[in-house]
Parts: sequence; C-alpha cells; structure tokens
Amino acid sequence: MPETPTARRPTAVVIGAGVTGLFAAAALTDFADVTVVERDRLPDGPEPRRGVPQARHAHLVWSGGVKAFDRLLPGLTGEIVAHGGRLVHIMGDMVSRAPNEVWFRRFRATHHRNLVCSRDLLDSVLRDRVLADRRITLRQETTALHLEGDAARITGIRLRTGAEESTLSADLVIDASGRGSRAPHWLTERGLPAVTEREVNAGVAYATRLYRAPGTTGDINFPLINVQANPAKAPGQGGIILPIEADRWIVTLAGTRGGEPTGDPDAFVDFALGLDDPVIGELIKDAQPLGDVATTRATANRRRYYEKATRWPDGFAVLGDAIAGYNPVYGHGLTVAAQGALAVRDLLRTTPLTAPGLAHRLQRVAARPVAAAWNLAVGQDAAYPGATDSPPRAVERFLARYVDRAVETGARNPRAMGALLDVMSLEKPATRLFSPDMLIPMLLGPKKPHLQGPPLTEAERKTALP
Repeated sequence: MPETPTARRPTAVVIGAGVTGLFAAAALTDFADVTVVERDRLPDGPEPRRGVPQARHAHLVWSGGVKAFDRLLPGLTGEIVAHGGRLVHIMGDMVSRAPNEVWFRRFRATHHRNLVCSRDLLDSVLRDRVLADRRITLRQETTALHLEGDAARITGIRLRTGAEESTLSADLVIDASGRGSRAPHWLTERGLPAVTEREVNAGVAYATRLYRAPGTTGDINFPLINVQANPAKAPGQGGIILPIEADRWIVTLAGTRGGEPTGDPDAFVDFALGLDDPVIGELIKDAQPLGDVATTRATANRRRYYEKATRWPDGFAVLGDAIAGYNPVYGHGLTVAAQGALAVRDLLRTTPLTAPGLAHRLQRVAARPVAAAWNLAVGQDAAYPGATDSPPRAVERFLARYVDRAVETGARNPRAMGALLDVMSLEKPATRLFSPDMLIPMLLGPKKPHLQGPPLTEAERKTALP
C-alpha cells in the first residue's frame, strides 16, 4: 500500500543574526524550518562582534522587553541573570533624572524591572539558546545580495558566500539586518513604490568607557545612575552608569550638536563633571578605566513606514531596527526587537505562514511596538535645533508636553509612577497616561516637593570611595 505523502513544512529565511534576527528565528520555529543568514562570523562566547559596533555602549531592556524575552524563550531572563546580569528595580535601584531635570524618587511600589548587563553577554546567552534549536540552520559569513521573486511575491534571496553565489528559496523572508537594511532598495528593484521614511536627528554623539567598579560598589546592588539631557537647553548633555557583570561599570556620556563628548580619554571625566549635575563624574573620577573610549554618532531616529505601503509582496517582512532605529538614550531597541518577534509569533498561531496577505499583516503588527517607541523618542528629540526639516507633528508636541507633566507627577507619586513606567517600559499604550492613576494625582495632589538633587544615599556614595 503506498505511503501517504506528508505535507511539506514551510521554510523561512531570516537575514541577520543580531538580537532581532535571533528572536525572529525563535518565533518562527513552530511554523517553519528556519535558516539564519549572517554576514559575519559569530563569536563563541560573550565577546565583541564586528557587526554590532554600538555594543560597547550602555544597553538595558525595559520591563516590557523582559516580559517579551520570557514569553518567546521561557527562562531566558533567568539564564542571563545566572551569567551575571541583573534585574534592576525601576526606580528603587536607580538614581535617575528626567529630561525636564526632575529627579525621580526611588519608589519601590511598582513591579517594573530593567534587565541590565553587557550587550556581549546578552547576545551570547541569546545565541546559545536560539541556535541550539535543530529547526534552525545558521549560515555565517554569507551576504544577502537581493530578493528573488517579483512585486507580488518574494520567493527567496540571492546569497554570496566567499566567491560563490547561490539562491535560497523560502516561503517567508524576514529582513532583520538592522539600520543598514537594504530592503527599500530591494523593494523598488522589484517594481514596488518607494517606502515613506522620516528622520529626526538630534545630532547626539556617544562616548563610552568601561571601568572597574570603584571601592566596594561591586559588593552591593549599586544603583544605576542616569542623568538625561534636557532638550530645552541645547546642547543637551547627559550620561549613565550601568553596573554590569564582573564588577564593572559601563559609563556612557552623550551630547548633542555643539556639546558632543570626544574619544579623548583625558577629557572623559571632565565632561562627566561638567554635566548639569556632576554625580557621574564624582563617582568615576577615582575609578580605574578598563580600555579606551569608544565613540559613535549613528544615533538618529529613522523610521520606514512599511505598514502603510499600498502594495506589499507576499513572502517578505521587515523587523526591528530595519523598520526603525532610535536614539539609544531611550533604551527601547532591544525591547522593540523582542515585542516585534512576539507579535509575529502570535499572528502565525492563527494564520498559516503561506496564507496570502500574511506578510502585510505581519508588517502591520510589527509596527505597533515600533510606533510606541518612536513617539516617545521623537517627542523629545524633535525639540533639538536642526533635528528635523519638518516641525514636530501635533500629536508629538502634545505627547511631549504631557509626558513632561506626567514625569513631574510620577516623580512625586507612586501611583502615577506606575502608570508612567507602564508606558515608558512599553508594557501598555500611551493611553495609560490618561488613566485615573495619573490624572488624579496630576490634578489634585497631594504633591511632595521635587527632590533638589540625586537620591543617592550617603552610604552608597561611600562605597565608591577608593
């Protein structure tokens, strides 16, 4: 008796083995055999990689991202913590100044936690977890040249490995190649209209140096220190101390046009001491630096509105920074990467991967976390001189003003702080800022006075002494 033929399992290709690509691959494994195409050779452990030059700067994962991490890959956050990462209570384990120069009280009434570690550690744990799945094939040192197919359907990609070219067919191709994505060019090559793009560039430059955790700070849960730049006082300058694994501090300083930090190691501490509040400089002035200063200027907010395309091919979608990249000061990139992949998985649970129109639907659901992060970032950065050729949109101006009011209220009221963090952490939409938890304290009080300086305890300061 002849055997009954089995249905062919769909195939998917993910371009890029960064955080977005790995989460996308994990999201797809229940629905397809996945090939991840990566231009570089990946390191074997928590080491720097050429394709992620921004990895030396401070990174964190907001609580909305932490939840998405563990929904996609149960236990992933715990694995990162077991390797030296840390869950930091927001705001209990933070000393943080908002862009409007309001210091947050260290309330502990909320559930919100940031995941904090080096980017190298996060990437390494994620790679090991995802690439151990036998349904995923990794092709390293392989470049995606262009899409195969036509304006109606993408059928695969053309690749180059060394001197050899080949075609890899797939039912779905996902571009997770980051800010340098060539998707706009690839789509117009296939006869599709150019995608609408927008850029808001505050001209932020970053300088980062790694330090040995000073004094006895490595023996306690030393707070994260964050002094954000004020858009109303251009050039905006700020910085962050991120205590990470192996008793080290990542210190990242930032400044907009006319006030940028440099790569000069002799100027690093002076820049930190020259901030509106010198707390970062005071804490690192006697600390031992570990290596040179790393700098970057690729910090523009840039968004491509793929979800608004009137024509979109089946078999192709774009995720993560390839849709939108943000000023890193807001720390939303990793959270959006995980939430976008989670949205893909949730949609595929109800719609077959090969269904007509699925790719355009994927693009629309992936745009939701992108839009939330974009509105928060642009609402601040559009205020800087020269940031954009077009004035901030009405909704962006309104949101920026209202967020300032929400920050002032949340800094003094734990209920309002919870609502603010729900939005800033990308757990809930911006409408949460208009809930009774925010509006009642905003309108009626009672209101504690604003703090006059960073809420760093004297005991914490003493641990930083040599």
